[in-house]
Amino acid sequence: MEWALRDIPDLDFPDYDNKNGNLIMIFSDIFVQAKTGLKLSGLALAMASAQSWAIDAPNPDPNPSPDVPATVGTCPDYSGVLNLPAFHGPEQKRFQRWQSRYWSGNHSPYHMVHDEIANPGESVTVVGKFDYSRTVHKDLEREYVHAYLYGTGLDDWQYLGKYRTDRDGKVSVPVAGKPAGEYIVRMVVEGDLSQADGFVSVVPQGQETVLFDIDGTLTLSDFEQVGDYLGASTAQSWGYAKETVQAYVDKGYRVIYVTGRPYWIARDTREWFTKIIDLPQWHIRTNDDGGSPLSYETEAYKLAYLTSLQQDKGLNIVRAYGNADTDITAFADSGIAKKETWIIGEHAGAQGTQGIYGDYSGHYFDVVESTPNAACRTE
Repeated sequence: MEWALRDIPDLDFPDYDNKNGNLIMIFSDIFVQAKTGLKLSGLALAMASAQSWAIDAPNPDPNPSPDVPATVGTCPDYSGVLNLPAFHGPEQKRFQRWQSRYWSGNHSPYHMVHDEIANPGESVTVVGKFDYSRTVHKDLEREYVHAYLYGTGLDDWQYLGKYRTDRDGKVSVPVAGKPAGEYIVRMVVEGDLSQADGFVSVVPQGQETVLFDIDGTLTLSDFEQVGDYLGASTAQSWGYAKETVQAYVDKGYRVIYVTGRPYWIARDTREWFTKIIDLPQWHIRTNDDGGSPLSYETEAYKLAYLTSLQQDKGLNIVRAYGNADTDITAFADSGIAKKETWIIGEHAGAQGTQGIYGDYSGHYFDVVESTPNAACRTE
């Protein structure tokens, strides 16, 4: 349903700036909202849950700085993207299309950049997705975006080039191979200077990794099951969830968050990590498809991604946390041992996994605190 509806083009009227053009803008607004309503209705029917969104998202912290220790050796080194140098973006220029000016002037930006993982020296393509309005998610079509890079070993921002969005509001930015470390990719819309950040983690093979699902695992609510993403940026977390994740960061493990949330919730997800739970917000993997959070699709997506992390990137996933039966299956099918699979909530301890009962406090003191440092901290 989503892909067919996304193929419906905009109504391309001539460029109007006078008062008569307002009628066309209003007509286009109604058309796009009707188009999006069909999309959302199809998703709601697929989930058997009709949900709606009515407000634009607040702007997230542009310079999040969670509590991340200095690291050595081949441990994750997050320091390079925490203390960012002054950023001087592109000169603002007029949007190419009147539709873009209308949406930018009347709705909040809802952009996102997909996080990526690469091995040292491996080039990677980073995809940015640009749209406006939490309600409509109107794609920013055929407009210019500038991309920049900063991170480990760099003294200043590097310019990656100027790109034009496609009909889905996407740009694909190639990033040349880098040494092991953490890098931030910032993409800036030329027409209004709105921006979004994503992260590229360059990891050596064999790096010890701890995996966390988000919904129902770190948060009390399982948005993936009910399709209600309205509270995704303000959800309550389980007690001692923050301390559990932070402990692994302190011990030198790479932490990866993988969620069945569709990609268009990425901005809310980053906001939750930086403002609500105050944890490192990378590496976050959302569902690239975003068409439906049905359980069987979520399981397949997670399995494919975890398999890629281990087989293609060589990560050593030593422990995984989830809450759903789909997590249990995806973790097991990707080769993660059930003795290191920790499940919280109603499925705690199911199918031979390890159970977390109540919140994370008991698990934190009994298991996490006594977990040895990652091998990179003892080399």
